Parts: sequence; C-alpha cells; structure tokens
Amino acid sequence: MFTYLNPTVRQRLADEHKLIRIDSNGRELPINEAPIDGELAINILGPIPLPLQLGDVEITAQWYATVRSTELAKVEELARDLSKQGGQRLFSMLASSMAVNSVLLIGDLEKSQNPLVRVHSSCLTGDVFGSQRCECGPQFISALDRIDRDEEGGLVIYMSGHEGRGIGLWAKAATYLLQDAGENTYQANRSLGLPDDSRDFTDAAALLHYFVGKRPFRLLTNNPKKIDDLTAHGLTDVSPVKHVIGVNAWNRRYLAAKRDWGHELSENDLTKP
Repeated sequence: MFTYLNPTVRQRLADEHKLIRIDSNGRELPINEAPIDGELAINILGPIPLPLQLGDVEITAQWYATVRSTELAKVEELARDLSKQGGQRLFSMLASSMAVNSVLLIGDLEKSQNPLVRVHSSCLTGDVFGSQRCECGPQFISALDRIDRDEEGGLVIYMSGHEGRGIGLWAKAATYLLQDAGENTYQANRSLGLPDDSRDFTDAAALLHYFVGKRPFRLLTNNPKKIDDLTAHGLTDVSPVKHVIGVNAWNRRYLAAKRDWGHELSENDLTKP
C-alpha cells in the first residue's frame, strides 16, 4: 500500500488506469485532485489476477483493493513523518489501522446482464480460523463457488471493517463470553452498550455503482436489512438470493437469533448441514 508514497509509481498506476478514484455514485474522480471535504471518495487499486484455493474451490478472480481517500491521506501523512524520522519499522502499525475493502471479480462482468453478488462482512474467526460458531466461512467459500459456476459471473465485496457486525474483534470476543453465559448474539451486543448491527454499507454501495452500474443484480443474502441499506444508496434493482450453508450444532442458536431478528431463515434451514 505504501507504493502510494512514491509519486512516480503512483502516477504510473494512474496512467495505466490501475489506480482510480470514485465518488459515492461510482463516478470516476480526478486522481490527482484533493476530494471535496465531506464527500466520499474511494481509491481503487487493480485489477490483480488472484488464483484462489479454498478447500475444494479453485478459481481465479480479479482482485481490487479499495480504501477511502480520507483514511489513506491520514496514513500517508503519518508515513511521511516516520520516513523523515527513520521509522519505517512502524509502517505495519499504520497499515493495520486502515480499513482496506476488497472486490473479487469473477467471470466476464462486462457481458453480464444480471450478475451474482455477495457483500461479505469480514470475520476472522469464521473466514480464517474456520470457527463453527457462525456460518461466515462456509458462506464466503460458497459465494465464490456459486458465482464462479453462475453463467452471469459476478463479484464478492469483502468488507474489512465489519467484524462482529461492526463492533470489532475485541468486542466480538467479549460477546462470545456473554453468549456462553446464556445471552444470544444481539443481547450480548446490548449488554456491552453496542448496537445490534452497526455495519455501514456506504462503501459497498459505491463499489456496486462502479462495477455493476445500472444493471440489475442478484445478492446472496438472507438479511433483508442489507437489501434496504443498499437500496437507500440508490441500488434499487436488487433481487435477494437465499444463501444458507454451514449450519451445525455450534451455530444453530446463533442462527435462530438472526432469524428472530429478521433474517429470512426457516425452521428447516436451521436443520441443514
């Protein structure tokens, strides 16, 4: 990410259209002009060919890394100060504070009339550790597989700042202890004084405006609120596609709480393997 600090490399990427900037409606903005204060601007770096192997799923995606201009500007300013002080060893600390979302493009999206999409919230315990306390890991892998097999192709937007429905990994760990003491996933959030769901889909909507545009798309989700949130950002032609997988004895109570909160999950869904 710190190649941005080298103006020559940054300009080369921009000239090759491998570094662009978009607004909240997916329109490209001048890369060398400072964004207007208060307005969303997202930098997109890519495409980067990315061969993936997750269990039995093997695909090649085109990866785009994305970050808000406001976050990037703060990190770049700190990095410049560290460079002057000879503190390059601290760059990793700077990078860890920056929420970099990802887009994984699968298939030929330019030819797609109704792409299949997954907006996936980051889940270290499920996506990386393979935890069975949620269904996130299986949902992520299945989404990649379903999109790869779909004749329309599509994309996965991986939201890095959404751990624990937006409360972060540390608070999520605390909610797990409260759940083990008898509370459900939403009650545990409330016990900590946190919202049931504090995720922000503004960036995801902007990326969908850019990559999908005005075309209809199908969204892999069981959560009507996610549809409502994207619709509020001007994405009005969205068709939900049920996405139930990874149900097990560890997470049935968790999934039942999601159903009671409003997710489109039937009693039969909660018995599926």
